[in-house]
Amino acid sequence: MSAPTITETRPEELAPVSAEDLARVLVDTERPPRPGALSAAVTFGWRAVLKIKHVPEQLFDVTMFPIMMVLMYTYLFGGALAGSVTAYLQFLLPGILVMSVVMITMYTGVSVNTDIQKGVFDRFRTLPIWRPAPMVGYLLGDLFRYVIASVVMLAVGLIMGFRPGGGVTGVLAGVALLVVFSFAFSWIWTMFGLLMRTEKAVMGISMMVIFPVTFLSNIFVDPRTMPGWLQALVNNNPITHLSAAVRGLMAGQWPATEIAWTLGWAGALVVIFGTLTMRLYNRK
Repeated sequence: MSAPTITETRPEELAPVSAEDLARVLVDTERPPRPGALSAAVTFGWRAVLKIKHVPEQLFDVTMFPIMMVLMYTYLFGGALAGSVTAYLQFLLPGILVMSVVMITMYTGVSVNTDIQKGVFDRFRTLPIWRPAPMVGYLLGDLFRYVIASVVMLAVGLIMGFRPGGGVTGVLAGVALLVVFSFAFSWIWTMFGLLMRTEKAVMGISMMVIFPVTFLSNIFVDPRTMPGWLQALVNNNPITHLSAAVRGLMAGQWPATEIAWTLGWAGALVVIFGTLTMRLYNRK
C-alpha cells in the first residue's frame, strides 16, 4: 500500500481577505436585541431552579427540616403551653411556617458567595444585561424553595389536625405574604454573600441573625405572657408582625395593621439592603 500523500496549501494560494470584508462580517451584521431587565432576571431565576434539579439534596432543608420542626415543637410543648396538642397546633403552625421559610432565606447568600468563589460572577459582569439581574435571579429562584417549604409544612399540619378558619383563600393569602417578605429578607444575605470570604462565614453570620430574630417573636407563645421589657422588644420585631399577619389570615381574619407593618418592613429591607448589595456588586 502506498502512503497517503498530504497536500500542503501555500499561504499565497489562500484567498485573500481584505479589511473591508472582515469588518463587514464582524461589525455590519445585525446584532441580537439586548435582553430586557425582566427577561434577564427570569433567566437567572431559572438557572437557580435548575441548580436544585441537578442537586436535589438542596431540597432537604425545605422538606425534612419543616417536618421535624412542626413535629418536635407541637408534641414537646403543646400540652404544656396550650393544654393539648391540637389547640397548640392551631397557634403554632403559622408561626413555624414563618420560621422555617425565613431560616432557609440564608441559602441565597450562600449561593451568591459560592458563585463568586468559582469565578462565575466575573462572567456575568461581562454580559450586556441589566446589572442587578443575577442578584434578582437568585431571589426569584429561591421563591420556588419557599413555596415548596410552605406546601410541605401545611400538608403535615393538615395531617396532624390543623384546620385554618380562613380556608383556602386565607392560606393562600398568608403564604403569599410570607413569600413577599422572604424575598425582601433575602436581600440581607445577598449583601453578606458579597462581603464574606467563604460560604461558611455567610452561614455563621446568618444563623447569628436569624435565631435571635425568630425566637424573640410571637412564633411560639403569646408575647403577653412575657415581661414588659421583653414585650416591647418582641412587639417591634418584624417577624412578630409577619407571624401575626400570617396567623390572622389563615384564621379567617384581616389583620390590616400587621399586614401593613409586614409590607412596610419588606419595602424597607429591599430599599436598604438592595441598594447596599448593588453598590457592593458594582465595586467588587
